[in-house]
Amino acid sequence: MLSLLPIMITATAIATIAGIGLVCRWRLHRFAEQARAGRYDNLADAAGALVIRCGRSGSVKSVSSNCESLLGVPASELMGRGFFERVQVADRPAFLKAISDARAGAVTVSAALRWRGAVRVDRGDYAEPVFLCLELRARRGGDLAAGGGHGIDDAIAIIRDVTQEKQTEAERDEALAAAQEAALGKDYFLAHAGHELRTPLNAIVGFSELLANPPLSLPDIEKQREYARIIHQSGLHLLDVVNSISNISKIQSNCLAVEREPFAVAPLIDLCCDMVKLHAQKSGVELLRAYPENLAEITGDRRACAQILVNLLSNAIKFTPPNGTVTISVRPQPQALQIVVADTGIGIAEHDLARLGDPFFQAKTSGRTQNGSGLGLSIVRGLVGLQGGTIAVASKPDKGTSVHILLPLDGVAAKSGMPAKIQTVADLPRSDRHDPHNHMTVQKIA
Repeated sequence: MLSLLPIMITATAIATIAGIGLVCRWRLHRFAEQARAGRYDNLADAAGALVIRCGRSGSVKSVSSNCESLLGVPASELMGRGFFERVQVADRPAFLKAISDARAGAVTVSAALRWRGAVRVDRGDYAEPVFLCLELRARRGGDLAAGGGHGIDDAIAIIRDVTQEKQTEAERDEALAAAQEAALGKDYFLAHAGHELRTPLNAIVGFSELLANPPLSLPDIEKQREYARIIHQSGLHLLDVVNSISNISKIQSNCLAVEREPFAVAPLIDLCCDMVKLHAQKSGVELLRAYPENLAEITGDRRACAQILVNLLSNAIKFTPPNGTVTISVRPQPQALQIVVADTGIGIAEHDLARLGDPFFQAKTSGRTQNGSGLGLSIVRGLVGLQGGTIAVASKPDKGTSVHILLPLDGVAAKSGMPAKIQTVADLPRSDRHDPHNHMTVQKIA
């Protein structure tokens, strides 16, 4: 027994020394981790960004203490796979590649990530997460790793929240694109306005010169009257173009006053039909109107509504061949009235529908026999938009066109005051191909 005593004393001493060594090693490792964390915090404070240390497979081993103040998420939620799980699925390969490349080399690797933040937006049935735009710059640990080389192969990533910068950049790009589009639109507008003004002016100047110059004037009195009629028609066309340009300018600059008052729609439709019925008779077009009895009043600008209807009816008659039909009808809707002007005219090709309503744009159709400035529908867009309404156009070549105007009953104006966007359909709805007004009184005007 005495012979075993030295052995036991030696073993106890060895175990004690080993224990002390392990404790010292643990303490040294802990001190190294604290020193490393302090370095990360210093780096994070200097960069004004989040600093994380990532090992193999992108797992996070440490996070700088400013995590919650920067991203609104506790550091504990990002440890391990926590940060990776918040990266948008489409950006996860880019994150893993950046960490892998950083660990393998001695260069700084960058990546742009969309990262699910702590904020959520309530969408009623579910809460939609808000993704932040993060800029990641990663490099091999190197000098930042302390404690006997532990972590020297890890990747140190500096992460900045650039969401606001990205939004500002997107808004700047959008504003630049809008400015460029406006500049192109202005050039297009001026070019076509010049053409529309030049054509009647040339006729006025030319024929008035013939009448004023005896050597050039024809003795035939009928010919002189013809010249005078051409001058008169050109002057009227010129006046119409100038008035239309003025109206469009006022609409686009939001300077057109809108006077809202309650008024009955049926008498207004009758008045507009009376204004265009002579045009319909001369063109050989049958003009019909249909609306139910006891039609509700609407609050809006009566003058603007009259201009909308006259423009639509005139266009429909203009592009409807003889023996065709133009119908204006009203369909009550919840809190709104839908006014439909449908014709059996030449229609509009599908590739032209997208540009309907652009100033001076005129659809190219083989059956077109009428000339115009291409401003009528632009004015309609603006006037409908000013009254908070919507406009839709359905058309098919050689089958006709129907324009659907939806006006609110309470006269609520559009907040932006901008022209209404035209929704287009490259076909006629079945309800516009056949008479949908069996419950209404259809009246023939011309």
